[in-house]
Amino acid sequence: MQPILEAVDASYAYELKNSKPIEALKGVTLKIEEGEFVALIGHNGSGKTTLARLFNGLLQPSSGKVFIDGMDTSYPANFDTICTLVGMVFQNANDQIFASVVEEDIAFGPSNLGLPPQKIREHVDAAIRQTRIAHLRLRQTFLLSAGETQRVALAGVLAMQPRCLIFDETTAMLDPFTRHALLQFIKELHQSGFTIIMITHLMAEAVLAQRVIALYQGKVVLDDSPGQVFADRAYLRSIGLDASPAAQLTDRLRVVFPALPTNILNFQELQKKLPCFHRKTSISKIRLYTPKEDTGSARVIDANGLAHIYMQGTPLAHQALKGVSLSVEEGRVKGLAGATGSGKSTLLQHLNGLLRPQEGELNVVGFDLTDAKTDVRTLRRKVGLVFQNPEEQFFKYFVGDEVAYGPRMLGCNGSLENIVKDAMQKVGLGFNEFKDRPLASLSGGERRRVALASFLAIQPEVLLLDEPFAGLDPKTHLEMLDVMQNLNQAGKTIVLSTHNMHDLNAFANQVTVLHKGEDVFHGNPIELFAKQKRISSWGLIPPLISQTTKELCRKGWPLEIETLTAQALVAEIKRIKGITHGG
Repeated sequence: MQPILEAVDASYAYELKNSKPIEALKGVTLKIEEGEFVALIGHNGSGKTTLARLFNGLLQPSSGKVFIDGMDTSYPANFDTICTLVGMVFQNANDQIFASVVEEDIAFGPSNLGLPPQKIREHVDAAIRQTRIAHLRLRQTFLLSAGETQRVALAGVLAMQPRCLIFDETTAMLDPFTRHALLQFIKELHQSGFTIIMITHLMAEAVLAQRVIALYQGKVVLDDSPGQVFADRAYLRSIGLDASPAAQLTDRLRVVFPALPTNILNFQELQKKLPCFHRKTSISKIRLYTPKEDTGSARVIDANGLAHIYMQGTPLAHQALKGVSLSVEEGRVKGLAGATGSGKSTLLQHLNGLLRPQEGELNVVGFDLTDAKTDVRTLRRKVGLVFQNPEEQFFKYFVGDEVAYGPRMLGCNGSLENIVKDAMQKVGLGFNEFKDRPLASLSGGERRRVALASFLAIQPEVLLLDEPFAGLDPKTHLEMLDVMQNLNQAGKTIVLSTHNMHDLNAFANQVTVLHKGEDVFHGNPIELFAKQKRISSWGLIPPLISQTTKELCRKGWPLEIETLTAQALVAEIKRIKGITHGG
């Protein structure tokens, strides 16, 4: 039986104006059989998205061949058939939204196939049911959150009823609960007969597949089962990847639990292998979560009762914020958490004046944003907002010009070149290496660094970051987190919106949770993750370290931990073992 997808010595290079071509793929040869579930992993810029676009006919190889169900993608006569065989949800789902209303967008594909109106309706209804977006059916597409946009894009692909589905970082902008539901849905699609190719930077997702293919600098370097691919930790790190979070935590815990197996890939496997606490102990006090103390620093952001309605006064009105209050202290990191569409991005856009409060009070670094006379131009020199999709805020063609754009427009003190060089250096972009690089040639991680550098160049007091780590490979993710921590240690106040609970736990001093436009929690990460039952109703799932700690407590370990880190957990287990052994 012929494979549904096949690449034979396929290469692809992007042609760029006034620059030499960028080689994205180099001699890739592989086959994907019908009914397989394949995870495609690799560092930012490794060629994953390019390979996916070759596999659905959007791109033609510069050299070599690509076949879809035996059809050569370079033959125009095959295009109509190919587009119904392989569906793809793009990394930036906005790129495949065409209509102004959700159900019309989902109907776009079937309509272009020339299906009868009744059939189109059946396809649309089925896709909406499958993706559970009935509540969005009549929503204007420009009002959708990033996660909602991804689900609508998926519904549009499913309405075409393809045999193979390619997901390009489809979960990157989803909250943990919705991500989990989508992954379950993807598994159901596979079980029903779909061929699945899932591009992901989350190793916890990659281990769900039957087969994992890793790309490095445009070449296939690994192609095997998850157990085999993730066995060599050192090699994975050398190509910008890492083991799954559960495997990494198991490695740390093996110091105190040496019997833990070396082939654990997910939390469910780790949960079964964690030992029970059977020894007698004199420890009578069990305290897992201890709140961090407030610093008492001055507030740079103070919001009370904020409300915002999109398309107010129309039948399509949608209330994004309902009486939200928020305070942020100078020099601290405030985390914003909440389900997709809970109002986090809307709140961030209020904090630098892109949106004005319709109700309530808002003071940011001394500016009263309820006063129509407030100079928001000056405010934005002090408060920088980095969007979810960095390319949406780029103005220039070259990296150096983009970073220089803000200080040039706002006026700057000192040498512009030195300002740009310093900003790029802070985010890990070499000035000489990147200043003349076209923005279009950058990987996702590099684009995020440029977006951040462009705001650092105007030297703001506060940074607002909307999903800054989404879609980054493990190595780049850690590097960007390190950049943020260095900025905070240098005195920057940071407000961070993220769906990654591990980052929230590791980086944020305080957290505010939004749920359906309301603020439902204010506190530190430890307090938040103690409420494991409640936070699931908010669309959140505790990080792995929190789940593991809770499981050990359930198994009788008298843990007393003040910080949720692997290092603290291991130290506490060592302490308990020392006490119970009489040490």
